[in-house]
Amino acid sequence: MNLLIKLCLLLTCMPLLAHEEHTKYHAGSLAVSVAVDAQGAVWRVAEKDGMVMVDVSRDLAKTFTKPLAVNSAPQKIGADGEARPKIAIGPQGQVYITWTEALKQPYAGYIWFARSLNQGKSFEKPFIVHQDRAEITHRFDSINLAKNGTITVSWVDKRDLIAAKTAGKPYEGAAIYYARSLDNGASFAAEKKLADSSCECCRIAMTNKPDGTAVAMWRHVFAGNERDHMMAEIPSSASQPAVIKRATYGRWKIDGCPHHGAALASGGEGQDWWGYHMAWFDGGNDANGQSAGLYYARMDGVAWASTPAKKFAGSKNLAGHPALLSVGENVYLVWRESEAKTHKILGKYSDDGGRNWSEPKLLAETTGKADYPQLLNRDKQVYLAWQTAQEGLRLLAW
Repeated sequence: MNLLIKLCLLLTCMPLLAHEEHTKYHAGSLAVSVAVDAQGAVWRVAEKDGMVMVDVSRDLAKTFTKPLAVNSAPQKIGADGEARPKIAIGPQGQVYITWTEALKQPYAGYIWFARSLNQGKSFEKPFIVHQDRAEITHRFDSINLAKNGTITVSWVDKRDLIAAKTAGKPYEGAAIYYARSLDNGASFAAEKKLADSSCECCRIAMTNKPDGTAVAMWRHVFAGNERDHMMAEIPSSASQPAVIKRATYGRWKIDGCPHHGAALASGGEGQDWWGYHMAWFDGGNDANGQSAGLYYARMDGVAWASTPAKKFAGSKNLAGHPALLSVGENVYLVWRESEAKTHKILGKYSDDGGRNWSEPKLLAETTGKADYPQLLNRDKQVYLAWQTAQEGLRLLAW
Protein backbone atom coordinates (compact mmCIF):
# COMPACT_ATOMS: atom_id res chain seq x y z
CA MET A 1 0.00 0.00 0.00
CA ASN A 2 1.26 3.47 -0.88
CA LEU A 3 2.86 5.26 2.11
CA LEU A 4 0.54 8.25 1.76
CA ILE A 5 -2.53 6.03 1.96
CA LYS A 6 -1.09 4.30 5.03
CA LEU A 7 -0.46 7.68 6.63
CA CYS A 8 -3.98 8.85 5.89
CA LEU A 9 -5.47 5.72 7.38
CA LEU A 10 -3.41 6.13 10.55
CA LEU A 11 -4.52 9.74 10.86
CA THR A 12 -8.15 8.54 10.79
CA CYS A 13 -8.52 10.43 7.52
CA MET A 14 -9.57 7.07 6.03
CA PRO A 15 -10.24 7.87 2.36
CA LEU A 16 -11.06 4.19 1.79
CA LEU A 17 -13.76 4.05 4.50
CA ALA A 18 -17.36 4.22 3.38
CA HIS A 19 -18.55 7.81 3.61
CA GLU A 20 -21.72 6.95 5.54
CA GLU A 21 -19.60 5.68 8.42
CA HIS A 22 -18.93 9.31 9.28
CA THR A 23 -22.54 10.40 9.61
CA LYS A 24 -24.13 7.55 11.51
CA TYR A 25 -24.40 7.12 15.25
CA HIS A 26 -21.27 5.73 16.92
CA ALA A 27 -21.82 4.28 20.38
CA GLY A 28 -19.67 6.02 22.95
CA SER A 29 -18.75 8.92 20.67
CA LEU A 30 -16.82 11.73 22.34
CA ALA A 31 -17.58 14.28 19.62
CA VAL A 32 -18.89 17.52 21.17
CA SER A 33 -19.06 21.19 20.25
CA VAL A 34 -18.65 24.00 22.77
CA ALA A 35 -19.31 27.75 22.90
CA VAL A 36 -19.13 30.58 25.46
CA ASP A 37 -21.95 33.03 26.13
CA ALA A 38 -21.73 36.70 27.10
CA GLN A 39 -21.70 35.84 30.82
CA GLY A 40 -18.84 33.36 30.44
CA ALA A 41 -20.91 30.19 30.75
CA VAL A 42 -19.70 27.24 28.67
CA TRP A 43 -22.30 25.49 26.53
CA ARG A 44 -21.92 21.97 25.20
CA VAL A 45 -23.85 20.01 22.57
CA ALA A 46 -23.47 16.28 21.94
CA GLU A 47 -25.37 13.25 20.69
CA LYS A 48 -26.66 10.52 23.01
CA ASP A 49 -28.93 7.65 22.03
CA GLY A 50 -30.14 9.48 18.94
CA MET A 51 -30.89 12.72 20.78
CA VAL A 52 -29.14 16.07 20.48
CA MET A 53 -28.35 17.04 24.07
CA VAL A 54 -27.41 20.51 25.32
CA ASP A 55 -26.08 21.45 28.75
CA VAL A 56 -24.22 24.39 30.29
CA SER A 57 -21.49 24.93 32.89
CA ARG A 58 -20.91 28.08 34.91
CA ASP A 59 -17.80 26.80 36.69
CA LEU A 60 -15.43 26.10 33.78
CA ALA A 61 -16.71 22.59 33.02
CA LYS A 62 -16.42 21.30 36.58
CA THR A 63 -20.17 20.69 36.66
CA PHE A 64 -22.95 20.88 34.07
CA THR A 65 -26.70 21.32 34.20
CA LYS A 66 -29.00 18.43 33.41
CA PRO A 67 -28.83 17.88 29.63
CA LEU A 68 -31.84 19.07 27.63
CA ALA A 69 -32.95 17.21 24.50
CA VAL A 70 -33.31 19.40 21.42
CA ASN A 71 -35.08 16.93 19.10
CA SER A 72 -38.32 15.25 20.16
CA ALA A 73 -37.67 11.83 18.59
CA PRO A 74 -34.42 9.83 18.17
CA GLN A 75 -32.54 10.11 14.90
CA LYS A 76 -29.37 8.63 13.45
CA ILE A 77 -27.12 11.63 14.08
CA GLY A 78 -23.64 12.27 12.74
CA ALA A 79 -21.46 12.39 15.84
CA ASP A 80 -17.95 11.25 15.10
CA GLY A 81 -14.76 12.91 13.88
CA GLU A 82 -15.50 15.69 11.41
CA ALA A 83 -19.27 15.25 11.77
CA ARG A 84 -20.95 16.37 15.00
CA PRO A 85 -23.73 18.69 16.25
CA LYS A 86 -22.74 22.37 16.28
CA ILE A 87 -23.65 25.26 18.60
CA ALA A 88 -23.61 29.06 18.49
CA ILE A 89 -24.67 31.51 21.22
CA GLY A 90 -26.21 34.93 20.57
CA PRO A 91 -25.57 38.10 22.63
CA GLN A 92 -28.94 37.84 24.41
CA GLY A 93 -28.45 34.18 25.25
CA GLN A 94 -30.02 32.76 22.08
CA VAL A 95 -28.86 29.18 21.53
CA TYR A 96 -28.62 27.90 17.96
CA ILE A 97 -27.99 24.22 17.16
CA THR A 98 -27.39 22.33 13.90
CA TRP A 99 -26.85 18.65 13.25
CA THR A 100 -26.81 16.05 10.45
CA GLU A 101 -29.39 13.28 10.38
CA ALA A 102 -28.13 10.19 8.54
CA LEU A 103 -30.79 8.73 6.22
CA LYS A 104 -31.36 5.19 4.96
CA GLN A 105 -29.76 5.77 1.57
CA PRO A 106 -25.94 5.52 1.59
CA TYR A 107 -24.20 8.87 2.08
CA ALA A 108 -27.56 10.65 2.49
CA GLY A 109 -28.41 13.17 5.18
CA TYR A 110 -30.50 16.18 6.21
CA ILE A 111 -29.26 19.28 8.03
CA TRP A 112 -31.46 20.22 11.00
CA PHE A 113 -31.65 23.47 12.96
CA ALA A 114 -33.15 24.35 16.33
CA ARG A 115 -33.14 27.48 18.45
CA SER A 116 -33.82 28.62 21.99
CA LEU A 117 -34.73 32.23 22.70
CA ASN A 118 -34.94 31.81 26.48
CA GLN A 119 -31.32 31.10 27.38
CA GLY A 120 -31.58 27.37 26.71
CA LYS A 121 -34.54 26.68 29.01
CA SER A 122 -36.45 25.18 26.08
CA PHE A 123 -36.08 24.74 22.33
CA GLU A 124 -38.54 25.44 19.57
CA LYS A 125 -39.51 22.71 17.11
CA PRO A 126 -36.48 21.81 14.93
CA PHE A 127 -36.67 22.04 11.14
CA ILE A 128 -34.58 21.10 8.11
CA VAL A 129 -32.51 24.02 6.85
CA HIS A 130 -32.50 23.23 3.12
CA GLN A 131 -35.49 23.22 0.79
CA ASP A 132 -34.11 20.33 -1.25
CA ARG A 133 -35.55 17.21 0.43
CA ALA A 134 -34.14 14.57 -1.90
CA GLU A 135 -32.63 11.68 0.05
CA ILE A 136 -29.10 12.54 -0.98
CA THR A 137 -25.99 13.96 0.65
CA HIS A 138 -26.54 17.08 2.75
CA ARG A 139 -23.89 16.60 5.45
CA PHE A 140 -21.00 18.02 7.46
CA ASP A 141 -22.90 21.09 8.60
CA SER A 142 -21.19 24.20 9.95
CA ILE A 143 -22.86 27.18 11.64
CA ASN A 144 -21.69 30.78 11.78
CA LEU A 145 -23.26 33.59 13.80
CA ALA A 146 -22.25 37.14 12.84
CA LYS A 147 -22.33 40.07 15.25
CA ASN A 148 -25.25 41.55 13.30
CA GLY A 149 -27.26 38.41 14.05
CA THR A 150 -27.06 36.78 10.62
CA ILE A 151 -26.92 32.99 10.88
CA THR A 152 -25.17 31.13 8.06
CA VAL A 153 -25.32 27.35 7.84
CA SER A 154 -23.11 25.62 5.26
CA TRP A 155 -22.79 21.95 4.31
CA VAL A 156 -21.50 19.42 1.78
CA ASP A 157 -24.13 18.64 -0.88
CA LYS A 158 -24.27 16.13 -3.77
CA ARG A 159 -27.30 17.28 -5.77
CA ASP A 160 -25.08 18.59 -8.58
CA LEU A 161 -23.07 15.37 -8.74
CA ILE A 162 -26.28 13.38 -9.13
CA ALA A 163 -27.57 15.79 -11.79
CA ALA A 164 -24.29 15.52 -13.71
CA LYS A 165 -24.35 11.72 -13.60
CA THR A 166 -27.94 11.70 -14.80
CA ALA A 167 -26.92 13.92 -17.72
CA GLY A 168 -23.85 11.80 -18.45
CA LYS A 169 -21.48 14.62 -17.59
CA PRO A 170 -18.30 14.47 -15.49
CA TYR A 171 -18.30 15.92 -11.98
CA GLU A 172 -15.60 15.76 -9.30
CA GLY A 173 -16.41 15.58 -5.59
CA ALA A 174 -19.47 17.25 -4.09
CA ALA A 175 -20.46 20.91 -3.61
CA ILE A 176 -20.68 23.50 -0.83
CA TYR A 177 -24.13 24.96 -0.20
CA TYR A 178 -25.28 27.49 2.37
CA ALA A 179 -28.48 29.05 3.71
CA ARG A 180 -28.92 32.23 5.75
CA SER A 181 -31.33 33.45 8.38
CA LEU A 182 -31.91 37.15 8.96
CA ASP A 183 -34.62 36.68 11.61
CA ASN A 184 -32.72 35.03 14.46
CA GLY A 185 -33.28 31.54 13.12
CA ALA A 186 -37.08 31.72 12.70
CA SER A 187 -36.57 30.84 9.03
CA PHE A 188 -33.87 30.43 6.39
CA ALA A 189 -33.77 31.72 2.84
CA ALA A 190 -33.51 29.17 0.05
CA GLU A 191 -30.08 27.62 -0.08
CA LYS A 192 -27.47 28.69 -2.60
CA LYS A 193 -24.46 26.92 -4.03
CA LEU A 194 -21.13 28.36 -2.99
CA ALA A 195 -18.85 26.13 -5.07
CA ASP A 196 -18.68 22.92 -7.06
CA SER A 197 -16.10 20.14 -6.59
CA SER A 198 -15.58 20.21 -2.85
CA CYS A 199 -14.11 17.24 -1.03
CA GLU A 200 -16.86 14.95 0.26
CA CYS A 201 -16.17 14.38 3.95
CA CYS A 202 -14.17 17.26 5.46
CA ARG A 203 -15.50 19.83 7.91
CA ILE A 204 -16.09 23.36 6.67
CA ALA A 205 -14.24 26.04 8.64
CA MET A 206 -16.03 29.38 9.09
CA THR A 207 -15.27 32.80 10.52
CA ASN A 208 -16.30 36.45 9.99
CA LYS A 209 -14.89 39.70 8.68
CA PRO A 210 -15.33 42.72 11.00
CA ASP A 211 -18.42 43.79 9.02
CA GLY A 212 -20.05 40.43 9.74
CA THR A 213 -19.46 38.82 6.35
CA ALA A 214 -19.33 35.04 6.74
CA VAL A 215 -16.23 33.34 5.37
CA ALA A 216 -15.87 29.64 4.57
CA MET A 217 -12.84 27.43 3.89
CA TRP A 218 -13.06 23.84 2.69
CA ARG A 219 -10.98 21.10 1.13
CA HIS A 220 -11.46 21.14 -2.62
CA VAL A 221 -10.88 18.80 -5.58
CA PHE A 222 -8.65 20.63 -8.03
CA ALA A 223 -7.52 19.47 -11.47
CA GLY A 224 -5.40 16.35 -11.30
CA ASN A 225 -7.18 15.26 -8.10
CA GLU A 226 -5.22 17.73 -5.97
CA ARG A 227 -6.85 18.04 -2.53
CA ASP A 228 -6.06 21.59 -1.47
CA HIS A 229 -8.35 24.26 -0.01
CA MET A 230 -10.69 26.93 -1.31
CA MET A 231 -11.95 30.01 0.52
CA ALA A 232 -14.91 32.29 -0.12
CA GLU A 233 -16.48 35.36 1.45
CA ILE A 234 -20.24 34.81 1.29
CA PRO A 235 -21.84 37.98 -0.16
CA SER A 236 -24.49 39.83 1.82
CA SER A 237 -26.75 40.11 -1.24
CA ALA A 238 -28.34 36.96 -2.62
CA SER A 239 -27.90 38.29 -6.16
CA GLN A 240 -24.17 38.88 -5.73
CA PRO A 241 -21.86 35.99 -6.68
CA ALA A 242 -19.31 34.81 -4.15
CA VAL A 243 -15.63 35.42 -4.84
CA ILE A 244 -13.88 32.05 -4.54
CA LYS A 245 -10.11 31.74 -4.34
CA ARG A 246 -7.63 28.94 -3.88
CA ALA A 247 -6.13 29.17 -0.39
CA THR A 248 -3.48 26.39 -0.20
CA TYR A 249 -0.99 25.02 -2.69
CA GLY A 250 0.35 21.75 -1.31
CA ARG A 251 -0.88 19.95 -4.44
CA TRP A 252 -1.51 16.73 -2.52
CA LYS A 253 -2.85 14.11 -4.92
CA ILE A 254 -5.08 11.45 -3.40
CA ASP A 255 -8.08 9.64 -4.85
CA GLY A 256 -10.36 9.93 -1.83
CA CYS A 257 -11.55 12.30 0.85
CA PRO A 258 -9.07 12.75 3.73
CA HIS A 259 -11.75 13.41 6.39
CA HIS A 260 -9.49 16.18 7.63
CA GLY A 261 -10.83 19.74 7.49
CA ALA A 262 -8.99 23.00 8.03
CA ALA A 263 -9.05 25.63 10.79
CA LEU A 264 -9.75 29.30 10.08
CA ALA A 265 -9.67 32.52 12.13
CA SER A 266 -9.98 36.21 11.33
CA GLY A 267 -6.75 38.19 11.32
CA GLY A 268 -6.81 41.44 13.25
CA GLU A 269 -9.87 43.30 14.54
CA GLY A 270 -11.89 46.32 13.41
CA GLN A 271 -9.85 48.77 11.37
CA ASP A 272 -6.75 46.62 11.96
CA TRP A 273 -8.27 43.64 10.15
CA TRP A 274 -6.03 42.33 7.39
CA GLY A 275 -7.24 38.83 6.47
CA TYR A 276 -7.18 35.29 7.83
CA HIS A 277 -5.19 32.71 9.73
CA MET A 278 -5.33 29.20 8.26
CA ALA A 279 -4.13 25.79 9.48
CA TRP A 280 -4.56 22.50 7.64
CA PHE A 281 -3.29 19.00 7.01
CA ASP A 282 -1.45 18.17 3.80
CA GLY A 283 -0.42 14.63 2.86
CA GLY A 284 2.40 15.69 0.55
CA ASN A 285 3.40 13.89 -2.62
CA ASP A 286 6.86 12.60 -1.76
CA ALA A 287 7.30 8.82 -1.54
CA ASN A 288 8.68 8.84 2.01
CA GLY A 289 6.01 11.15 3.44
CA GLN A 290 8.44 13.79 4.70
CA SER A 291 6.31 16.66 3.44
CA ALA A 292 3.14 15.38 5.10
CA GLY A 293 1.97 17.25 8.19
CA LEU A 294 0.21 20.35 9.50
CA TYR A 295 0.74 23.77 7.94
CA TYR A 296 -0.04 27.38 8.83
CA ALA A 297 -0.32 30.45 6.61
CA ARG A 298 -1.73 33.98 6.61
CA MET A 299 -4.15 34.95 3.85
CA ASP A 300 -4.35 38.59 2.82
CA GLY A 301 -8.03 39.43 2.57
CA VAL A 302 -7.61 42.10 -0.10
CA ALA A 303 -5.12 40.60 -2.52
CA TRP A 304 -6.02 36.99 -1.67
CA ALA A 305 -2.33 36.24 -1.64
CA SER A 306 -1.18 33.58 0.81
CA THR A 307 2.09 33.86 2.68
CA PRO A 308 4.43 30.88 2.28
CA ALA A 309 3.01 27.97 4.24
CA LYS A 310 4.91 27.03 7.41
CA LYS A 311 4.98 23.40 8.49
CA PHE A 312 4.50 23.26 12.27
CA ALA A 313 3.99 19.53 12.90
CA GLY A 314 5.09 16.45 10.99
CA SER A 315 3.43 13.10 10.50
CA LYS A 316 5.61 11.08 12.91
CA ASN A 317 3.11 11.23 15.78
CA LEU A 318 0.01 11.49 13.60
CA ALA A 319 -0.37 15.26 14.05
CA GLY A 320 -3.79 16.39 12.94
CA HIS A 321 -7.06 18.30 13.36
CA PRO A 322 -5.80 21.79 14.29
CA ALA A 323 -7.82 24.56 15.93
CA LEU A 324 -7.14 28.31 15.72
CA LEU A 325 -8.17 31.30 17.82
CA SER A 326 -7.22 34.91 17.13
CA VAL A 327 -7.57 37.78 19.61
CA GLY A 328 -6.10 40.86 17.96
CA GLU A 329 -2.42 40.17 17.30
CA ASN A 330 -2.47 37.17 19.66
CA VAL A 331 -2.97 33.87 17.83
CA TYR A 332 -3.40 30.46 19.44
CA LEU A 333 -2.90 27.19 17.56
CA VAL A 334 -3.46 23.67 18.92
CA TRP A 335 -3.52 20.19 17.44
CA ARG A 336 -3.69 16.54 18.47
CA GLU A 337 -0.90 13.98 18.28
CA SER A 338 -0.97 10.28 19.12
CA GLU A 339 1.84 8.00 20.23
CA ALA A 340 1.26 4.42 21.32
CA LYS A 341 -1.99 4.63 23.35
CA THR A 342 -1.48 8.24 24.42
CA HIS A 343 -3.21 11.25 22.86
CA LYS A 344 -1.61 14.65 23.34
CA ILE A 345 -2.66 18.22 22.65
CA LEU A 346 0.19 20.54 21.69
CA GLY A 347 0.04 24.28 21.16
CA LYS A 348 1.91 27.26 19.77
CA TYR A 349 1.40 30.95 20.37
CA SER A 350 2.08 34.09 18.35
CA ASP A 351 1.90 37.67 19.67
CA ASP A 352 2.57 39.32 16.30
CA GLY A 353 -0.31 38.14 14.14
CA GLY A 354 1.19 34.80 13.15
CA ARG A 355 4.48 36.11 11.79
CA ASN A 356 6.50 34.37 14.49
CA TRP A 357 5.59 31.50 16.78
CA SER A 358 6.65 30.06 20.10
CA GLU A 359 8.02 26.55 20.37
CA PRO A 360 5.35 23.83 20.72
CA LYS A 361 4.34 22.97 24.27
CA LEU A 362 2.38 20.09 25.71
CA LEU A 363 -1.00 21.30 26.97
CA ALA A 364 -2.72 18.03 27.89
CA GLU A 365 -2.53 14.28 27.41
CA THR A 366 -4.62 11.20 28.08
CA THR A 367 -4.76 7.48 27.44
CA GLY A 368 -7.78 5.98 25.75
CA LYS A 369 -10.20 7.66 23.38
CA ALA A 370 -10.10 11.42 22.88
CA ASP A 371 -11.88 14.04 20.79
CA TYR A 372 -10.28 16.77 18.71
CA PRO A 373 -9.21 20.01 20.47
CA GLN A 374 -11.23 23.22 20.49
CA LEU A 375 -10.34 26.74 21.66
CA LEU A 376 -12.53 29.18 23.59
CA ASN A 377 -12.15 32.86 24.44
CA ARG A 378 -13.78 33.55 27.83
CA ASP A 379 -13.38 37.07 29.24
CA LYS A 380 -10.13 37.47 27.25
CA GLN A 381 -8.75 34.27 28.77
CA VAL A 382 -8.10 31.53 26.22
CA TYR A 383 -8.97 27.94 27.12
CA LEU A 384 -8.30 24.59 25.51
CA ALA A 385 -11.53 22.55 25.52
CA TRP A 386 -10.89 18.82 25.20
CA GLN A 387 -13.19 15.88 25.77
CA THR A 388 -11.62 12.52 26.61
CA ALA A 389 -12.98 9.16 27.73
CA GLN A 390 -11.09 9.27 31.04
CA GLU A 391 -11.46 12.93 32.07
CA GLY A 392 -14.64 14.07 30.30
CA LEU A 393 -14.68 17.66 29.08
CA ARG A 394 -11.81 19.75 30.45
CA LEU A 395 -11.16 23.46 30.12
CA LEU A 396 -7.47 24.23 30.49
CA ALA A 397 -6.32 27.85 30.68
CA TRP A 398 -3.56 28.78 28.23
